[in-house]
Amino acid sequence: MRSIRAALGAATIDPELLTAAERIQYEGYLRREDTNAVILGLAKDGTTIKEIVRRTGHSRGVVRKVLRGQRSDVFRVRESSLELYLPWLDAQWTAGERNATALWRRLKNQGFRGCLRVVTEWATRRRHSDHVNGDALRRAPSVRTIARLMTIGLDSLSKSETVTVAAIEGGVPLLVEAREIVAGFQAMIRKKTLADLEPWLERAKSSLVASFANGVLKDRSAVSAAITSP
Repeated sequence: MRSIRAALGAATIDPELLTAAERIQYEGYLRREDTNAVILGLAKDGTTIKEIVRRTGHSRGVVRKVLRGQRSDVFRVRESSLELYLPWLDAQWTAGERNATALWRRLKNQGFRGCLRVVTEWATRRRHSDHVNGDALRRAPSVRTIARLMTIGLDSLSKSETVTVAAIEGGVPLLVEAREIVAGFQAMIRKKTLADLEPWLERAKSSLVASFANGVLKDRSAVSAAITSP
């Protein structure tokens, strides 16, 4: 959970930390997600595609993409001209240098060609982030909630849940692997492919679901029978 909290704390979207351009993009992302939610809600109530098109004013192609889960997106902040200098800036900030103008002047000596405003915005966001970071980490969801979010379809997630899952996927790749292994076991049972059991065990026993794999190994004959029998 520590790595998950760290990933979520680093990726939680706080509009106050966005630049003006990023805020415009974020607002567009929220509008798209609201549209997706309306379309999915109508479809869940049994409304036909033709009727959804009529009610929402969106094209049939857009509606179909939403229903197929092809229009879900994740908001990501833009890459800054400061990207190459962020490790140095973080080190200076941690050492107590909080004056944006002084930081900018020293960056110019290192070859940075951006204006003072870029560094000032970074310093403002960093200062605000220092205040809210602790609260963001404390708001990390429970283990049960994370398990649910990682094992259901993206089209069933809200916009905030989508951002949470993206943060976990980016920060905790071992959890993504565990999800794939669990899905592989389910597919093996559903398709009754006994030949997949051995390679599945090899992969699973060195993953986060190793205890589950050990249980399967101990009851291998029963699992094999479950895969092959009706």
